[in-house]
Amino acid sequence: MEPEESRPCTGIYCPGRSSRPSRPFTPTSQGRSPQITPNHHNGHSVYPSRASTDPNPIIHSQRGGHAENPKTRTIQNRGTGCTGDDCVSPTGQANNDTRDCKGIECKLPLRIRLKPRPIPHQCVGESCASASASSAAADVHGQPALVRVSDRAAQFLGEFPDFGYPASELGGAPLGVQLTCDIKPGENEVPSEDALILQLQLAKGQEKFVEALKSQQKVLIDLQQQVTQQQSTLISQQKEILEQQRKMYEQMDLVKDQYSMLFETVKQMSFQSLQADIQSYFQSHLQGLQNQVRSHLHKSYAVHKVDVDAKVIDVGGHFSTNECGGCNSDEYCHFQGTPPQCEKCTLCPPGFFLVSECSLNADRICQDRDECIELPTICGERVKCLNTPGGFRCLGIAERDAASGVCGHGYFFNRELQECQACGECPGETVAVACSAARDTVCTVLSENKLSESWSAVVTVPPSKSSSSHIFPGVYLNVNGKGHSDLISNEDGKLQFQQHGLVWADCNFALKHSCRNFLQLSMKLNDSEEGWELSGVRIEQPDGKYFQSVSVSGTAEVEPNYTMSLFLKSPNQYCNQSKDLNVYDVNTPFSVFWLSHDTGAVAMSAQMSMSVQYQTNFRPTFKVISISDPYMINLSHDGRGVRFRESGVVKFVFQQALYSMGHTCIREGFSLVSYVNRNGTNQELMQVYKPGVNYRDTSISLSGAVKVSAGDMISFEIQSPSQCNIRYFGDNSGISMFSLIWIPSAVSTALSATVSRTGLPTGAVRNKAIHFHQVSSNENQIQLVTSGKFAQKYFVFRESGVASVAFNLKLIHSCNIVKLTLNQLLGDQMQPLPVTQQIGGHMPEGSQWTSVGLRSSFHVHNGTMIFITVDCVRGRINQIAHERGTNLSILWVSS
Repeated sequence: MEPEESRPCTGIYCPGRSSRPSRPFTPTSQGRSPQITPNHHNGHSVYPSRASTDPNPIIHSQRGGHAENPKTRTIQNRGTGCTGDDCVSPTGQANNDTRDCKGIECKLPLRIRLKPRPIPHQCVGESCASASASSAAADVHGQPALVRVSDRAAQFLGEFPDFGYPASELGGAPLGVQLTCDIKPGENEVPSEDALILQLQLAKGQEKFVEALKSQQKVLIDLQQQVTQQQSTLISQQKEILEQQRKMYEQMDLVKDQYSMLFETVKQMSFQSLQADIQSYFQSHLQGLQNQVRSHLHKSYAVHKVDVDAKVIDVGGHFSTNECGGCNSDEYCHFQGTPPQCEKCTLCPPGFFLVSECSLNADRICQDRDECIELPTICGERVKCLNTPGGFRCLGIAERDAASGVCGHGYFFNRELQECQACGECPGETVAVACSAARDTVCTVLSENKLSESWSAVVTVPPSKSSSSHIFPGVYLNVNGKGHSDLISNEDGKLQFQQHGLVWADCNFALKHSCRNFLQLSMKLNDSEEGWELSGVRIEQPDGKYFQSVSVSGTAEVEPNYTMSLFLKSPNQYCNQSKDLNVYDVNTPFSVFWLSHDTGAVAMSAQMSMSVQYQTNFRPTFKVISISDPYMINLSHDGRGVRFRESGVVKFVFQQALYSMGHTCIREGFSLVSYVNRNGTNQELMQVYKPGVNYRDTSISLSGAVKVSAGDMISFEIQSPSQCNIRYFGDNSGISMFSLIWIPSAVSTALSATVSRTGLPTGAVRNKAIHFHQVSSNENQIQLVTSGKFAQKYFVFRESGVASVAFNLKLIHSCNIVKLTLNQLLGDQMQPLPVTQQIGGHMPEGSQWTSVGLRSSFHVHNGTMIFITVDCVRGRINQIAHERGTNLSILWVSS
């Protein structure tokens, strides 16, 4: 069967075929390709027109170029009838069941289905030409043909059968003119079937999302209920704990009452008549109390425990309270003794607190202090704390870390028990050796004719009040003593002297700072009217941020209520304490030894004069500020030496502040040399090395002890490299001072030594003892051990007294930190105890050598041994100078 397009027209109105032939197009997926909508199936149109059949196909174009407008052509053709014999009458569509539909569209009602676009057929004849002309005219103007509102309304009403105007597609007659509107599809057009499916899928996704939200809301509600239950459980447990504590304290009170009732009963009644009653009383009542006390108060310890047990207490009928006699105020009657007797009331040991006082019939009751509860962070945030009698134990802390100060203030690390113990006190006695991080307090009885005494303390920088706090005006360092002394009291971080005499103070200080210019550490002595600085050193501004160490010393004659303090300041107001300052915590950095006037000692202080020096050698001149006995000590005629009238032992310190310029200053550094002139001949005593600086302020210091004879004179010289310009300061601020104490030989002696050529520690050195070579004569009170395992390393004291040590070390190293430690080994102890410590940081850039030193005073006994260890942290020691620049001096004074 031929298609409609190929059938000829045989009517009288058929002038021929259209001048524009139809061009069939195949639809494509490209957005801009023209689309042709031929709807033919088996040669017949699926959707016949409502009027006559249009033989011309409808061509759609997205751009709307020159395609004909099928709407205009349809309107024009509907007014034309076919009267010929060959005209085919239109075939109406009886029902819509025969319409083609696709997918889910077939399930929709007819009135909401998509209306198909009729496919016009080609028209032949004159009328077709006129229609074509109208379409062309409409296209030329770019406007579609006009559609009347009445026609569109009639078509709309025809789709609703309730109005009585059935649509032609539903089998009814057409109302008026039927208009067809072709909508040109765009690039983003979604087919109606896919859009509907997408809407259904979105609806289902929303339902699933709502269900998921509801399920999560239920889970949250369950979790909230569980948290509420857990909180209520915790609250109930806390209430139970508080109730148990309350019951425990009630039991303690009950036990005390029972004790007092028992002993009062024993006092008032005869033991012989009430022996059976007392035994039954113990068995029936106190046995239960004993079990309760042991279960609730397992951490309570009494120094003298009273075993409340009838089987242990055997009260004889012939004893009475009168047989104890009259006990003193610090005694109690001990009924468990056979016979009863008065005994001293026991003092609560360190780490315990008093529960009940000593009475006539009972000793004191003490309870252990639980440091783990009182100080929850005493061991750190992640370290478990275990309470022990008289102390505590930090689980997982190594012995080395614990001995370095983990136990905190007021506690020391007990090596035998491997735990921290509370430091002991010395009631009625004097502290011979203060409590430190690794040893307990050593007490001694203060005699009326005591000649010397030592005292040590820790030094801390007070916390900054704000992040922008400055140390430009200066801050007082906190000096906290480790023990009680009858000669020195410690208040508000300062020392207050209780007796008159002569004092010598040493302080080892190490810090890392990035302040512009220098920092200055000073010792101040204040009385009720005025105050002055005993001594001071300057810490230069480093080129890099590394640790620096200094040691400052001074001496003075003191009276009761004199105070001594440490003061740190910066000349620059932009030095921030919290950001630019980091102080290293060394072990027991501050020490003082006191000398009685009965020793016959003499103290002197002098200051240096200011000088601008361009030569390589500089000899300072002195000006005396204070002297306790001008007859014994005086200056030379040129003021550059100090002469002694009698023989004795001299402890001295020389400190000079300077400002240097020149690169040779850094490379070669400075040397401070001390000389003793005997019979007109100068002899070098010792010297110290100081790394140089360029355009910086710094200080150089030397301290030591030496034996002098009558007429001997001590002088000093500073050696600097050529082409190094130096300005030496001299004023009353204490930065350029010379201080000394002269002590008669009858009660003192001194020893000098240097490091031995053999056995020098080099390489990766970790806590190695330094070997020494004695350069002074042998003394009876102090000796260098020459045989055994301690040979050339240990110094032993043969008499009790006070020792003062000064050590300087010159070396080359690459260590991050070099640590010097002065250790003390008491008679029967197996482990040495650190006395003091000092560190040194990186070597200054460009310097050949560097130095580090320490100073300290402490009490010694017969058999006490000391030695010095060096420790290199992250690096190695390459060389140690064994002659010039390294020296050790020890002063001993009888106690």
